[in-house]
Amino acid sequence: MSAVSQYVHNIKDTVSTIFEGMAVTASHFMRKPYTVQYPDRMPVRVQDTLPFRYRGILDVDLEICTGCLACERACPIDCIVIVAEKDQQTRQLLLSQFDIDIAKCMYCGLCSEVCPTGSIHHTTEFEGADYSLESLIRRFVQDPVMAYKAKKGPETDPRIAPILNRGMAYLDQWAQPGGEKPPGEEPA
Repeated sequence: MSAVSQYVHNIKDTVSTIFEGMAVTASHFMRKPYTVQYPDRMPVRVQDTLPFRYRGILDVDLEICTGCLACERACPIDCIVIVAEKDQQTRQLLLSQFDIDIAKCMYCGLCSEVCPTGSIHHTTEFEGADYSLESLIRRFVQDPVMAYKAKKGPETDPRIAPILNRGMAYLDQWAQPGGEKPPGEEPA
């Protein structure tokens, strides 16, 4: 008799647990779904909600890159590859390759701290997903580019001045002690 009662008890437990699970599933059919239609229907742009000094995907302003290779040497995981050669006729430095492997990058910011002109900097771009690792290598040089060489004296090229000012402002933001914003900017 105890074997039969144990058998009936097991059937009763099985049926009750199935109905408990189905009740949870059925309750989701009755609720209004909460789905965020990212990125199409966001009330505020995601870039506007990011904190100050957010370190997103790296970008390079080749117009003010001096080709000093400081960022390549500072990178702890070697995700930056720069090839700089001297032109034989003009004796100026030519950048023939400037690649950043976003798949390797750990967004530490060491490369942007050592850059003397602020040409390499973090952006607020954060969506780096792609289907292949090869497409995550950002190639900034297609044709060889002349490296930036600062002119002696207070004058700078008017075409380069806004880019250089932006790069130097980026460096000044990182140099502020205690994470403060540069003067003239509102706190977030």
